[in-house]
Amino acid sequence: MNQRNFDSESAPVWLGAPGDRESSEQLRVVADEALLVTGDTGRALRLATHHGSRLPAIGEGNTRHLFEMLATVSAADLSAARVTDGHLAALSVLGQASVEPAQLPGGETGRTRSWGVFAAEARGTRLDATESEQGWRLDGLKPWCSLAGSLSNALVTAHTSSDALRLFSVDLAAPGITVLEDTWVGRGLPSITSGPVDFRGVPAVAIREDDWYFNRPGYAWGGIGVAACWFGGAVGIARRVFRGAQDWPADQIALAHLGAIDVTLSACGGVLAAAAASIDDGTATGQAGALLAARVRGLVARSVEEVIARAGHALGPWPLAFEARHSQRVADLELYVRQHHAERDEAALGALLLDGGPVPGGGPSPW
Repeated sequence: MNQRNFDSESAPVWLGAPGDRESSEQLRVVADEALLVTGDTGRALRLATHHGSRLPAIGEGNTRHLFEMLATVSAADLSAARVTDGHLAALSVLGQASVEPAQLPGGETGRTRSWGVFAAEARGTRLDATESEQGWRLDGLKPWCSLAGSLSNALVTAHTSSDALRLFSVDLAAPGITVLEDTWVGRGLPSITSGPVDFRGVPAVAIREDDWYFNRPGYAWGGIGVAACWFGGAVGIARRVFRGAQDWPADQIALAHLGAIDVTLSACGGVLAAAAASIDDGTATGQAGALLAARVRGLVARSVEEVIARAGHALGPWPLAFEARHSQRVADLELYVRQHHAERDEAALGALLLDGGPVPGGGPSPW
């Protein structure tokens, strides 16, 4: 990779007009570090834990900068973004619960802790939590546990009854935990293994009451932060299309795809910036927050799919076949964006609109 291409890949990602010099320097530093991750789990964890305590928490007045940081990391390396987002999400949840991470069990003395959030549910799996005089214990199978074999700690949701879930903090080095890493065969995010974890009598610390994790305002906000990562990944692909147009005489087809990509990503950046403002001014709560998250995630996910398709049409097969970074970025993003459940999430948005939401094109706007 020549120096010009390296510089463009590690450039800051803005949601609108570029920020001040200090913000630009911060983004460029983290972008340079993320670009060197190249899918390496250890490097991704070091980046996440190093910057985790230095980044603003979501909803505390500087959410736009947080989203720009996530997007910048994602444009450089999506494995780094996936790890960083999970770590920051866990710290944000603990902050909202008024729990100090260092006071929770887990992690070797003097070692920086790395966090993840395991909250997915799937058919055929169930994790139960039971309480006794010795405290809470977890038993069962939890799906989609990203990097469970590499992290020190995790926040995990488990069933306390047939219709209630509670959040728990778990020391991932505790006995009774079996990480089923060999089930992960993804070509996207290959080093971010996200297989199931088997829990057998694992001690856990309860974080707040039943269903608090899902009912807090930050639950919707976290989903918007993930969309900022998808957006950044699409920016990374768009930059390759831009360089292709610079390096070779671009025909009308290539220019049309480049222009369409720019329109799409400009819309995404504006929506993410507006969402960040709504989160910080306190209007993205309750149903308004849920609507905001559904709309932003839907727009960004659809835009990501369009950018991937247009990049393939504009560039042809060469970068996918002979450029390791571009090919991996496309594979990573195709898997990452599937956290959006496409038509199923759009149907959920439709249900929200019918359940007292604004009429499309009218009524109060959530941002």
